[in-house]
Amino acid sequence: MTATRRTDSPNPWVAEHIRRFEETGGVPRPGIRDLLLTTRGRRSGVLRRTALAYVRDGEAYVLTASNAGAERHPAWYLNLRACPAVTLQVGTESFPALARPATAAEAERLWPVVTAAMPSYAAYRASTGREIPLVVVIPRPAAG
Repeated sequence: MTATRRTDSPNPWVAEHIRRFEETGGVPRPGIRDLLLTTRGRRSGVLRRTALAYVRDGEAYVLTASNAGAERHPAWYLNLRACPAVTLQVGTESFPALARPATAAEAERLWPVVTAAMPSYAAYRASTGREIPLVVVIPRPAAG
């Protein structure tokens, strides 16, 4: 994913999380797996970066579009639905990937794994009327 302009999340907590991620070589919260996700803005075309917790499922990275239990999906989720080509940074390594919503069967299998890693996601699910999507992100070979 190449572009001349990138912006980080306007949410102060997320912006601070990104800063800590960079300062710590990708380990801002010991004991929690965090990554940086870069999506392309669905209207602006600008690259947008956010920090998220993840779990692994084989080669895939599984993200939770919880938006802290809000009634609307997070912008990053809407962006990757419009353009599934994303960039992940895990630790100090960045790589291209493709993102898609988990199937119903995948979500049923993965929710217990997600809530075991981040118990707050169970509370987010209980606090919202929307279905919180899980996102499966698969690394892909770099073009070229």
